[in-house]
Amino acid sequence: MPATLTDDAIDDAAVAAYLRAHPEFLVSHPDVAAQLTVQRSDGSVASLAAYQLQNLRDKNAQLERRLAELIRIAAENESLMERVHALTVALLRANTPEVTARTVFAKLSADFRSEQIRLLLFGQPLDLPRTGWLEQIPGRIDALPEFADFPDAKEPVSGRLSSERLQRLFGEHAGEIRSAAVMRLGGDGILAIGSADPDRFQPGMGTLFLKMIAATVTAAFARSRDVS
Repeated sequence: MPATLTDDAIDDAAVAAYLRAHPEFLVSHPDVAAQLTVQRSDGSVASLAAYQLQNLRDKNAQLERRLAELIRIAAENESLMERVHALTVALLRANTPEVTARTVFAKLSADFRSEQIRLLLFGQPLDLPRTGWLEQIPGRIDALPEFADFPDAKEPVSGRLSSERLQRLFGEHAGEIRSAAVMRLGGDGILAIGSADPDRFQPGMGTLFLKMIAATVTAAFARSRDVS
């Protein structure tokens, strides 16, 4: 390509190639830069300088929105961590399976604003209250055909459950549940939380806090059984 742009027949690609090869050209020829115009997305025409300035403003606004979103998420995670900690402290005070079960229900209902909670415990029946949110099941998880593929699940299951699972867990309230989280309590049981909000629990969502809750509740029941 020639070193100068004197040929009127030079096409757009050649001009673009020249400017890429000589990025200092517009610095050396500010009069040319001042005459260049760019068409915006809305169809209006702006000078190159105004266009670049607007681009910088748009990118800055985008970064500010992203930063605000990260701050919001961090604040939510901090609040959630505080609630998990409060649950852990409360369960440390529980010295019987009954107090443990009631503490789990009370803290999840109040601190986590859970609409529907179900606690299914396997094995030898314990001296626990008869209530709609608690069920004792002789045997192990294989006594629940609806959860036949759940025995080895280490990760909580979140999102929309099948109608069979919803019915088994939430009974007459199954029709109100639009999303749920189901956690294994080791080999001792299942903890389920249901919500009328379809976006409260979603497939692929982060499960760190759910796993922390499950581990805390599992340890609390094991300790309270040993103490009692």
